[in-house]
Amino acid sequence: MNHQDPLNTWKTLTSELVYESAWIAVHKHQTINPAGNPAIYSVVNFKNLAIGILPLSDDGYTWLVGQWRYPLNAYSWEIPEGGGPLGEAPIETARRELKEETGIVAKNFKEIMQLHLSNSATDEHAFVFLATQLSFEEAEPEESEDLKVKKIHFNDAFEMVMKGEITDGISVAAIYKTKHLIDTGELKITSR
Repeated sequence: MNHQDPLNTWKTLTSELVYESAWIAVHKHQTINPAGNPAIYSVVNFKNLAIGILPLSDDGYTWLVGQWRYPLNAYSWEIPEGGGPLGEAPIETARRELKEETGIVAKNFKEIMQLHLSNSATDEHAFVFLATQLSFEEAEPEESEDLKVKKIHFNDAFEMVMKGEITDGISVAAIYKTKHLIDTGELKITSR
């Protein structure tokens, strides 16, 4: 925690690692809160960046990945996503994850946003890319992934967000941002 920033009104007294796995570390901090009172603040620190990729064909189609999300105990349709090592360029993770999950290889990647996910309890940082000029190879999912891939028109993906059928935060943000780029004329797609 940065004590030098004048906007930081928290004071950290002690920090203790209470849990660690290959993906996260949980720290318990004894603090003085902005009101000047003692408080405990627990933070989940992620060991990877979150990477989301929205592939978009010239004729306006995109690909969603469906999978069972263990923490939610629910099935989820999402844009292709994955974790990138902190020392790896996010675009390299984006290339790898898109190919692994869908078999899609894109010539063009454009970063369209960065997000901080669940920033009241985690430091998870996401990068989101729009992938275009697509070609297709075989998918190579990891052993922990039981993925279903479906091709749908972007407008249908947007409708899934509007109906609450896509709830993953990175996916919702990426689809809204892409819809904005289309609506403002910055991005052209073919309507059906």
